[in-house]
Amino acid sequence: MIAIVDYGVGNIRSVERALVQVGAGARLTSDARELAKADGIVLPGVGAFAPALAKLSEHGLGRRLVELARGGKPILGVCLGYQLMFEESFEHGRHDGLGLLAGRVVEVGNSERLPVIGWCRTRHTASSPLWDGVADGSYLYFVHSFTPESSSHAIGCSEHSPAAAAAKGNVMGTQFHPEKSGADGLRIYSNFVAICS
Repeated sequence: MIAIVDYGVGNIRSVERALVQVGAGARLTSDARELAKADGIVLPGVGAFAPALAKLSEHGLGRRLVELARGGKPILGVCLGYQLMFEESFEHGRHDGLGLLAGRVVEVGNSERLPVIGWCRTRHTASSPLWDGVADGSYLYFVHSFTPESSSHAIGCSEHSPAAAAAKGNVMGTQFHPEKSGADGLRIYSNFVAICS
């Protein structure tokens, strides 16, 4: 079973539908005990960094995610959920993140319009099981104004995101939305489910 963290932020139903479509048992939950029982966890998110982190921390979910990640549980962060995994963000001030991935989140600096919305070519910068069956240079769907500045764990980049995806052992994330990225996005979710089994 894949647990989807339900903390009042994000398009969790579309993530759930995508996971079910690739054959995974998926459950929306805000219960830390359910997270511990799951084979893997997806941390989605849409909105601003600080309010999202505050909501995540309300019921001790942030602390529990860190404990489970450090214990080896596979975790996939998506969009804002991915950003929350970094050490710090500079969205509307400086804020500490969960610290599961090295680096900081900053405003996209090379776009005429914010947010960046749409399909962007995404290059593989390192091999990862998340990329299995996904061609280098595939177009994936982004909606963001902030992005990880860089990361020593980056596995992919796009025009507006030098760390469009990252992986550090069991901790993974994507700035793009796999659930909105067609067949390639579904393949990424399928790959994550395989990692969890």
